[in-house]
Amino acid sequence: MDKIAVLIPCYNEALTVEKVVKDWQAALPEAVIYVYNNNSKDNTAEIAEKAGAVVRNEYKQGKGNVIRRMFREIDAECYIMVDGDDTYPADCAREMVNLVLERNVDMVIGDRLSSTYFSENKRPFHNLGNSVVRGSINLLFKSDIKDIMTGCRAFSYQFVKSFPVLSKGFEIETEMSIYAIDRNMFLANVVIPYRDRPEGSESKLNTYSDGIKVLLTIAKLFRVYKPLAFFGSIAAVLLLVAVGFFIPVLAEYLATGLVPKFPTLIVCGFVAIAAIQSFFSGLILESIRHKNKQDFEMDLIHIQNQFNRLKAE
Repeated sequence: MDKIAVLIPCYNEALTVEKVVKDWQAALPEAVIYVYNNNSKDNTAEIAEKAGAVVRNEYKQGKGNVIRRMFREIDAECYIMVDGDDTYPADCAREMVNLVLERNVDMVIGDRLSSTYFSENKRPFHNLGNSVVRGSINLLFKSDIKDIMTGCRAFSYQFVKSFPVLSKGFEIETEMSIYAIDRNMFLANVVIPYRDRPEGSESKLNTYSDGIKVLLTIAKLFRVYKPLAFFGSIAAVLLLVAVGFFIPVLAEYLATGLVPKFPTLIVCGFVAIAAIQSFFSGLILESIRHKNKQDFEMDLIHIQNQFNRLKAE
């Protein structure tokens, strides 16, 4: 088991990967630097290996797929995930590691948005997207995470080995954040400097398509992790629609004793039934989710025992 593992997912980062590897080696000389090459078409892998990194390959395209492979293969007391584009200085490394190893923090979030991100980043829609995603998650999940989309994070062994990676691409950071909130993980924000990519280095993140994927991921995870709130909201909307159309029918019946709009009355009844079904679906799923969280706490005990065994070897 490694004491500290620095995880660097890379796709076509030949321009910057050497500097990233050397910077993190200098900041954490006791760490093992892992570069996972994700089908790069340049010589990213060769440069990283020459710089002293342990280079491995993930042939399934997408950052989420790379993180899945990393988390499965590597055992460490503390993990640091950082992008290979040289946008995150290694100055924050020791503070993040200490929070995991000394204070038992499960996930340390490198907060770019409270420092230089908005002045350094030259893509205005990225700035807007980060703010929208952060605001949405903090509102829906009642959290206080300062930067949802940051690619610089530190993790405990317990987090890495209990986190089920489902996302394939850049929505992985959103999934991590929401999972940690829902599972009552110990989170900490560390303000870090951010610098834009050097000239000639291109972002792999598509502002619009990846932004839509992130928003859809938030909606999907809200349904999964907050089923009563999700289906209860649908039930409330359906009930309001049913009542809104029923009131004129009721008023006419009270005034004349007749119900000339029978189709409207029937539709109101079906919509009201759909509202009741939606509410009870949310109630049942909420009970299942509560049981899953109980099982998760027991799983953490097994993961901790496994960690203790590996550490003792």
